[in-house]
Amino acid sequence: MVIDTSLATPSSKVQTLQITLHAKAKAEPSYRFYSLWDKIYRADILEVAYKRCRHNNGAHGVDNETFADIETRGIEKWLGKLQQELRDKTYNPKPLRRVWIPKADGKSKRPLSIACIKDRVVQMAMLLVLEPIFEADLLPEQYGFRPNVDAKMAIRRVYYHITQYGRMEIIDTDLKEYFTSIPHGDLLKCISRRVADKQILQLIKRWLIVPIMEESNNGNVIVNTRAKDTHRGLAQGSPISPLLSNCYFRRFILAWRNFGYQRKFDARVVNYADDYVICCSPNKAMSANEAMRRIISRIGLEVNQDKTQVIDLRNKGHFDFLGYSIGSFVNKDGKYYYGTKPSKKSLKKVIQKIHDETSRQWLLSTAEIRVNAINLILRGWCGYFNQGPVVPSYKIIRNYTEKRLRRWLVNKHKIRGTTGYRQFPDEYLYDQLGLYKLAQVRADVPRAKA
Repeated sequence: MVIDTSLATPSSKVQTLQITLHAKAKAEPSYRFYSLWDKIYRADILEVAYKRCRHNNGAHGVDNETFADIETRGIEKWLGKLQQELRDKTYNPKPLRRVWIPKADGKSKRPLSIACIKDRVVQMAMLLVLEPIFEADLLPEQYGFRPNVDAKMAIRRVYYHITQYGRMEIIDTDLKEYFTSIPHGDLLKCISRRVADKQILQLIKRWLIVPIMEESNNGNVIVNTRAKDTHRGLAQGSPISPLLSNCYFRRFILAWRNFGYQRKFDARVVNYADDYVICCSPNKAMSANEAMRRIISRIGLEVNQDKTQVIDLRNKGHFDFLGYSIGSFVNKDGKYYYGTKPSKKSLKKVIQKIHDETSRQWLLSTAEIRVNAINLILRGWCGYFNQGPVVPSYKIIRNYTEKRLRRWLVNKHKIRGTTGYRQFPDEYLYDQLGLYKLAQVRADVPRAKA
């Protein structure tokens, strides 16, 4: 049998299992699942898990094993060996490999912990089994990394709170190192509320405390055991981490409701992963902010004081959330309105990407390859930023892209003393090279979806 790694869609048997688990969890909110371990190492589960990990691609872990290595030796043999390890309970997760990636501000970096492919496949297999169970419990306020919801739905929910319900005061909150601060004990309590299978719980605990290996500037390997020493933290980048983080943040939203703050302040939470805002009725946000801080502290987390703020949209304020600026803006007639638009940070980030793809380091590349790379960036950006008055932002990006691409073509062909507009007009860029056309009027924006 040859495994098709091009698809990440669960087989009918896997889907049947997921539907059954979800239905059981939905019908019985207090039910605990006792026998799940044998589902993790089912051949069809592991096959789908491998396909999804392969689809996501990703770098190697500390063992340096790549997908190409696995496929050279044979996927069926590799999966069969992994299945046997899980069945015999001899599977042991390896340390994580630490890399640093730039944050949206372009100044700081955030850690990314890369697990070995074997560990990613096992985590994905566990995700296939656990996600349907916990999906029954996650709350409507939670939009991050869940089936059938996304970040743009969170943006629309915030917009509706403002425009339809008059919740004009916003608590724009930033949690201090959320993923590395989650207490392991309390997190495992959240999981064990639904899962009673000891083998599942023990493996999750082992994943939580695996060391992180990082290569220093002088080439030495540094072993970080902070998670084990402090009993805190999730590894960002692992397949199971988003589900675990959602399960833990659910505690805050439940407390917000159960303590009566949602009703008292007419305050609604909108959450995506570790980002969240609270939309409050006028004159309620300051008190709601204090209540929020108390709950966050009680569940073992910390609010970033410097980055958390209260915005009153009635005072022509606005805030950034999930790449969008939301709040009070001025239209072309000089009138104020409540709406959304791509944030300045989002514009700056995509412009930097275009700049990088048209730098001198790519002069040996072909124009077709450069345009394909640019088109991937533009399609992805426009596919996400297609809500509200986006045409002005599109114009900025379109003008910058044309300018940068012409400059790259001029440098490549060693043409001096020109901007390249005469040699490389719009017709050449768009009709011949196939540069992606950003919408110039609102009616064309739907076609900008990725």
